[in-house]
Parts: sequence; C-alpha cells; structure tokens
Amino acid sequence: MQEPLLGAEGPAYDTFPEPESRTRIRTLQNLRVYLATLAAVLGNFSFGYAMVYTSPVIPALEQASGPDLHLTKSQASWFGSVFTLGAAAGGLSAMLLSDLLGRKVSIMFSAVPSVAGYALLAGAHGFWMLLLGRILTGFAGGLTAACIPVYVSEISPPGVRGTLGATPQLMAVFGSLSLYALGLRLPWRWLAVAGEVPVFIMVLLLSFMPNSPRYLLSRGRDAEARRALAWLRGAHADIRWEFEQIQNHVQSQNSRMSWAEIRDPHVARPIAIALLMRFLQQLTGITPILVYLQSIFASTAVVLPPKDDAAIVGAVRLFSVLIAVLAMDLAGRKVLLFVSASIMFAANLTLGLYVQLGPKPPTPNDTLSLESLPLGGAGQPLASPANYLTLVPLLAAMSFIMGYAMGWGPITWLLMSEILPLRARGVASGLCVLASWLTAFALTQSFLPAVNAFGLQTPFFFFTAICLVNLVFTGCCVPETRGRSLEQIEAFFRTGRGSFLR
Repeated sequence: MQEPLLGAEGPAYDTFPEPESRTRIRTLQNLRVYLATLAAVLGNFSFGYAMVYTSPVIPALEQASGPDLHLTKSQASWFGSVFTLGAAAGGLSAMLLSDLLGRKVSIMFSAVPSVAGYALLAGAHGFWMLLLGRILTGFAGGLTAACIPVYVSEISPPGVRGTLGATPQLMAVFGSLSLYALGLRLPWRWLAVAGEVPVFIMVLLLSFMPNSPRYLLSRGRDAEARRALAWLRGAHADIRWEFEQIQNHVQSQNSRMSWAEIRDPHVARPIAIALLMRFLQQLTGITPILVYLQSIFASTAVVLPPKDDAAIVGAVRLFSVLIAVLAMDLAGRKVLLFVSASIMFAANLTLGLYVQLGPKPPTPNDTLSLESLPLGGAGQPLASPANYLTLVPLLAAMSFIMGYAMGWGPITWLLMSEILPLRARGVASGLCVLASWLTAFALTQSFLPAVNAFGLQTPFFFFTAICLVNLVFTGCCVPETRGRSLEQIEAFFRTGRGSFLR
C-alpha cells in the first residue's frame, strides 16, 4: 500500500482501491494526454514571457529620449507591478469562467486580452498604453494561471499527474527565458510582437483537444465525457473502471456548493491550504525579483553585464523546473518543498548579507532608479572585475531561482489543482490566483519604495524570514498527494483523520 497523505496508514484513505494493473498506464497510451497538456501550457509560456517583459524594457524606456515614453521612478514601479493587478483580475474572472465556459474554452478565451495587450505594447505612444497593455496581458496570465493547472490535473492519470502538473511552471519558465534571450537581440516593441506567436499556436492546438471529462460530467454531458476520456487514454485503453469512478464521484456532488458547506472543515481545509500556499509562495519574493532582476544586478557589483546575468538566471530556472518535472512523482511533493524552501532561505540570506556588507558597484548606475541606494557602509571596498566577491549576487540569484523552480514554484500550482474539491475547484482556484496576484502586486509595487527607504538588503532579509515560515508550514499542513487519484484525495479530506491546520 502506498503512503497516505500524512504518512500514516488508514482505511479511510483508500476509498477507491484501484487495481494495480490499471494504475500502470503505458507511456504510449499517454501520448494524447501529453499533446493536450502541451496545447494548454502554451498559455503558461505566454504568461511567463509577459511577466518578465519589463526586465529589459524598463532600462530601455528610462533611457528613451521622447517625453511620452520616458519612465520616471514612479512610472517604472507602476509599469513593473501593474501586471500583477491584471493577473489578480484574471484570477477573479476565472472563478466564473472556469465553471461557466469550461477549463479549455476559458484558456482559449485568454487569447483575446493577451493579443490586445501585446498590440498595445508594440504600438505604445504614451504611458497609458504601456499600462493598459500590461494590465491586459496580466489579465490573460491570471486567467490561464487558474484554469490550466485544473485542466491538466483533470485530464491526467494519477501515475503522471505530478510530472504533467509541473509543466505549467516549466513552460512559464521557458517563456521567461525566451524573453531574456530575445531581449538581447530585439528592440522592446518587437518583443511584444513576438509574444503574440505562442498565443495563436495555443488557440490552434486547443481547438482540436477535448474538454476535461470531469467538467463535462459535472454538466451532464456524459456521452461527450466518455468520448473525451477515451480519446485521452488511447484507442486500446479500457476506460470503464476510471469512467465509473469519476462518474460516481461527480454524481455524488452534482449540486452547487453552498456557503454553509464551504465553512465545513472538510471543505475549508483544502481551500485554506491552497490559499496559504499561494500567499506564502509570493511572499518569498519571486515576482519582484523576476520583474526587477536586471535592475537588481545593475545595482550590485556583478562580473557580467546585467542583461547577461538575467539570461543566465533564466536558464538556471528552466533547468531547475526540469528537475522538478522528473522528481515530482519519484520523490514526492513534500520532499521537494522542503528542499526548495531551504535553498531559497540560504540564497535570500546571502543576497541580503552581500548587499549589506559586500562591495559597491564601481560607478553609479541609473538603469532602474536604484542608483541612489546605499548598498553598505562607507568603508566597503569598490568592486573590480577580478574581485571574486562579485560572483556572489549571480550565484545567490541562481540558487534562489533554482530553489523556487524545483519546489515552491510548480508544486503550489499542482497541489492547488489536486486538493481543491470538485464542486469548488473552479471558484476556489480563481480565488487562489486572486489572492496570489494581489500579494504579488503589493510586493512589486512596494519593492522600489522599500529599497529607496531602507536599502536593497531589507527586502531580502524579509524574504529570508518567509522561507523559514514555509518550512514550518510544509511540515505541519501540506499533504503528500503522490500517486493518488483526485477522487481519493478528496475522499481523504472528507473522511481523513484530524485537522491539517492544528
């Protein structure tokens, strides 16, 4: 018997004891699941691309000669942070659209604000067009961030759900890396034009993919759900047992969830865990660090040009998510979360101490309004190209991104889609994304003012403390869901032992 969610065996957990022969679905039979997942997660590629769009663009606009597009300190802060406000609105809309239109159609609908936003950015002739473009691309990102993990989780067999559940984060990282790479070659307007390409490919591929069988059954479209499951599992797969289990589970929850039921601990517990994970994920500082990555490097003593450092960190992030994809269904979710939080703790502490005690840049740098920051005392040594200490910001940033990308990045999205109850999955996932991006907006908007007021080291010390909280939260509250069907996980919360939140 596999280990249950909290590491103690119990009969209440094995609600649907699946035959061993049916749990080991052959890889070839999952090819269509992989194809449907690829089509969906192109939305995450666009999301990752759009989120870090400001990294090379803000420095270029701060040096713009025209008054209409020249960014001040305040405008640069808003241009970097307003994306998260749009993402929060997208998460709010997902609370309605995910259950009204379905997961697949909602993902396709995100192409409308995404294309419009990129068009505004590409043709911007004023600051308001830049802000509106960021809001629209953020809205599309928030909508896909809520719908894609749920869609992927609902179409995946338990044996590969962890691996496929990490692909949204993998594609978001690949999108960010693509932006960093293209930013070395393309002007900022053409970066926006290039961002529209994956959006059109996503819509084209999803047009040929089925909707989630669980969503179709919840809408009474049983025949269509059977066809969708048969297509996903392959022509020679026996889907009768799996279809009956999903159908029985959906029929037992065929009514809309009331507020009284949401307050029930068996429902409130997984929602609270998902919400807190999304909140703590953002408090590690990932969004402001990614948005202002090039500027952080420009404000510290580094060996390479900031653009090159940002691209290297993007490559490390991609490599780290690949590790998570391979290890998710082998090591389990909780082990990776522990390792992830520990690495982020060490990296944030190192960055904070380096800024506080390390060498200053050789000359003032006004790349992103951080030129006036006192990085340390008057007695600090000036950095020189041969000073090995100038490797510290790059190595620490690489370590932070590696830690985040192999645990708290992909697993929070995966667990959100796994532990939320079916009847509340659309609304609750949207609520999680809303809370996540409101937190990201607050952090990103306050990052530059906090740096100007207290120094660049202060945010990193705050992020360090949050990583300690993440370690405690993982040990006390986070369930291990590896190898379990969505129905088994939900049954555990309904009949499981004790409270996760005690």
